[in-house]
Amino acid sequence: MIQWSLAALLLMVCQAVSAHQIKAAITTVLFNPRTENIEVMHRFNLHDAEHAVKALFDKRADILDDKTTQQAFTDYVMARFALLNADGESLGLKTVGYEVDGKFFWVYQETEQPPSLEGLSIRHDALRDLWPAQINTLNVEGQGDVKTLTFRDNVELLSVEFANSSARHH
Repeated sequence: MIQWSLAALLLMVCQAVSAHQIKAAITTVLFNPRTENIEVMHRFNLHDAEHAVKALFDKRADILDDKTTQQAFTDYVMARFALLNADGESLGLKTVGYEVDGKFFWVYQETEQPPSLEGLSIRHDALRDLWPAQINTLNVEGQGDVKTLTFRDNVELLSVEFANSSARHH
């Protein structure tokens, strides 16, 4: 009986440690018909962002309360994320802002929708240089069915194609 209890306890501890080690972020790329912008929303687990800023910038970095650290992390994310057209040209995202919201740190970006866009190639390397196990999941919305891309392992660039050749909704 004690062996079963110890085995169950060991299994729970291993699962908790394993779950804690899973590094993941979610990004939404939204084609907004109202603004005719492509809006990008990156959501990072605050716990991961806290560890990241200490490794990237300074052991005393404080993403919860320090605007300088928050801006530095935002700049870091922006440098590792890109939307490219079919010719491999960057769509030139600009920062809209960032915020701490509950257990998450959000980074917001946007760009104008090009008049015609057949698809996108996307690079999303945020935190993957720190943690090889980092998984960045990205959803493209507002161009037909939601398209999901997963950046893991050595994947550097993924692409989506759109059914119609026009990215704008008139």
